[in-house]
Amino acid sequence: MSRAELTWCKSSYSGSQGDDCVEVAVTEGAVHVRDSKDTARPGLAVSRDGWAQFVRFATHR
Repeated sequence: MSRAELTWCKSSYSGSQGDDCVEVAVTEGAVHVRDSKDTARPGLAVSRDGWAQFVRFATHR
């Protein structure tokens, strides 16, 4: 699946003014993360397990 075919969702933690936004796209094998203001760059892809660990860590701080 190419990056153009991914379905991107904006993080609920992103700013309400449209700035400082993080978008994610979930596939069977990875979670893709990008800056919504710079969609031309490739962003980051992590395993679904790695993403789950990150979210658990970030929400329990």
